[in-house]
Parts: sequence; structure tokens; C-alpha cells
Amino acid sequence: MSKVVLVILDGLEYSTAQQCMGGLLALCNANMGKIYKMKSELPSISRPLYECILTGVKPALSGILNNYCKPFSSNRSIFEYAKLANLKAGAAAYYWISELYNKTLFDRVKDRIIINEQSLNIPYGIFYYEDDYNDSHLFSDAECLRVKFDLDFTLFHSMNIDDIGHKFSHDSKEYRNAARKVDTILSSLVLKWLEEGVNVIITSDHGMNNDGTHGGNLDIERDVAFFVFGDKFSFARVEVEQSGICGLVCEILGVDHDKSFAKELLK
Repeated sequence: MSKVVLVILDGLEYSTAQQCMGGLLALCNANMGKIYKMKSELPSISRPLYECILTGVKPALSGILNNYCKPFSSNRSIFEYAKLANLKAGAAAYYWISELYNKTLFDRVKDRIIINEQSLNIPYGIFYYEDDYNDSHLFSDAECLRVKFDLDFTLFHSMNIDDIGHKFSHDSKEYRNAARKVDTILSSLVLKWLEEGVNVIITSDHGMNNDGTHGGNLDIERDVAFFVFGDKFSFARVEVEQSGICGLVCEILGVDHDKSFAKELLK
């Protein structure tokens, strides 16, 4: 069993990650991690892909096909697998994560900060509801939960890159600089996590097009980065699938699960 951090950088397209995430790429070049190109599932929209990443169920099968579909998830997530194994799991994330796995609909007062509420799938959480909620605060929120409550699985979910992409589009200095800002925060955190023996996955739900939207089948809407860091990973050349993230995380956590994943990713 190893502790796991999963970082979802909402809206970060693959080529932008390759061009702008210099800190993370430096760690990869030092053989401390590896970057893969991953194709997001369709539609390339947030809520369906949160469900895909966290449960391994593709949107066509989950029935969550747009951001306006607001059911409570009917599929078992990483959070539930961890809970069944008596592991501690938490998240600092956009409120749609709370709506999928804790409670629908989100109450901005009652559901924003969750501490040791064992009746919930995510018993430790800080959930935000503004897309421009500052990434510096988000990463502090999640790291505070991880450290203070000694979490075994922590989800960090950042929205600023996506928010900037909608405002300025993919091919803009603002979008690229949003990625660079996150890289500055993350590269230092990843070193800390590796020193603690934590295994780390950094990816995105979808990319961004030059209209400032996403949802379709363009490469820039679907191609995302998939970074891995930690001693459980083989760094082998292998095709990675978005629907395999849930099973991969569960395998590293050492919990019983019935999800598929690329076994070649692990030693």
C-alpha cells in the first residue's frame, strides 16, 4: 500500500503542458517521473469526465453526458473503495465533485468544508464554487487536508486553467501563463510528496479549443497530459486510458477493486 495524490488540472491541453510545465518536465528528465499523452473520453466535458476518472466508467455508460446532468453517481468511486478499506480519503475540489459523491445538490454553507464526516464518501473536503477560485488557495487547501489528517488518498482539483481558457481561448498567453503558474506550485509539491513516499498522478479532464470551449473530438479538446511520479511506477511505454485511472489508483492504494487499468504502468 502506498499513499496517492491525484491532481486534476481542469482544461489543460497536452501540448500546453509539454510547452509550459517546465518544473514537472525537469523531474521527468531526471527520471523521477514520466509524461504520457492520453486521449480523454467523449464528450470532452468536465462532469462526465470527473465521473470517468474517479469511477472508471465512461460517459456513455454512466449516463452523465453533459454538465447539466446532476445525478448522484451510481458507480463506486476511488473514495468509496478507500472507505471500504478503512483508508482516509479527501479532496479539495470544485463543488461538482461533492455533488457526484457526497450530496446533491450542493449547499454553499453546509457542504463547503467537510471534516471527518464518516457518513459521506468524501469525509474530508474543501469544495469551492467559483471557477476563478485561486489555484494558490486550492493547493493549500488540499495539502492542509492531506497533512493535517494524514490522508491516504487526496484529490487536488484546480479550475484556473480551464477558467482562463474559456475567457481567452487555447492559443493565448493567458492560458499558457495559467499553466506555468500551476507548474510553479506543483513542482515544489511533487518533490515534497516524493520525499514522503507518496505516489503522484497529474492529469486533466479535457483540453481547450481556440473558441474557448471544449466538448468535441478535436485533438486540442481531447489530448491531455498524464504525469506519474513515485516508486510504484515503471515508466514503461504504454497506452494510458482515462477510464483506467480509478483502477490504477486503487491498485497503488492496495484496496480491493474490480476496475481495469494498464498493469504495465506499475513495477
